[in-house]
Amino acid sequence: MLKKGWVLLAVLLVLALTFAAGCGGTKTGQDTKPAEPKGPAKQEARVIRLAHVVNEQDPYHVAAMKFKEIVEAKTAGNVKVEIFPNAVLGDERTLLEGMQMGTVDMGIITNGPVANFLPKIAVFEMPFLFSKREDAYAVLDGPIGQNILKELETVKLKGLAYAERGFRNLTNSKRPVLAPADVKGLKIRVMQNPVYIDLFNTLGANAVPMAWAEALTALQQGTIDGQENPVNVAYAFKLFETQKYFSMTRHTYAPALFVMSLDVFNKNFTPETQKILVDAAKEAAAHQRNWIAENEARQLKEIEAKGMQISYPDLAPFREAAKPVYLKYSDRFGNLITEIEAQLGKK
Repeated sequence: MLKKGWVLLAVLLVLALTFAAGCGGTKTGQDTKPAEPKGPAKQEARVIRLAHVVNEQDPYHVAAMKFKEIVEAKTAGNVKVEIFPNAVLGDERTLLEGMQMGTVDMGIITNGPVANFLPKIAVFEMPFLFSKREDAYAVLDGPIGQNILKELETVKLKGLAYAERGFRNLTNSKRPVLAPADVKGLKIRVMQNPVYIDLFNTLGANAVPMAWAEALTALQQGTIDGQENPVNVAYAFKLFETQKYFSMTRHTYAPALFVMSLDVFNKNFTPETQKILVDAAKEAAAHQRNWIAENEARQLKEIEAKGMQISYPDLAPFREAAKPVYLKYSDRFGNLITEIEAQLGKK
């Protein structure tokens, strides 16, 4: 009887151990496998509010629409882009300040106002630095431009890509400008940027820095004589209604930037979506540059047909007259100017 009891106890013990193993009581089976790797974080649905200060006929809007198209396609609509043109969210400086605070998501901003936050970026708009678009693209899209774009993070901005405002020209309501002496005494609106202010004061104009929306009113009221901008701006804003004379001075090349709030970029998007945003900005910028090049000749003919007198002055005297600006900024931009000129084979 005692022997039978021990046999029964042994059987029960074997059954208990078997049951425990099947239920995970020992470190066998699936518990011995390594943990499954986690997949990429899923991007939450998000709306990007993208602002600019010009109208829907302007190349900035062309760039914004292309960016929207690419981002929404590549995220399958999970990230949507709402565009706010016509300075409805504020002028360019206000937009940049909003990005720093995280209250504005993103904008397409002219390079000039960005220099108020990162002064060295103004080097790209030194007078007559670039003679053709391709030179500007090579510098902006190369190490010099990309390093400066990265430095925007030090002021809580995220530079995505350089788009374009283009080569700037002088318009006014008083007289043709064929030589630097013709600029003297003209009251000219310029961007809120010291390089522009110094250039036109050096040429003898009365440089008046103001936001673009204010400038349009001032041109209509005649409180300023002129302004300086690329052909596409004269066309999009019908400057022929207030300006009679258009001089192809091409005194500066102005980039524009796809720029975001650094906080918004870092906190609201997965690494995969961040890459989509950067790539989309680069693709939209290239699209916009091509659009400007393809449309400039047509736009110039149209504004001439509307009554603007187009002149093509000899630029050599203007370059000579602008040399004091280089002397003034040699300490601030000296090394960068030398690097750019070396890349372009100027020295």
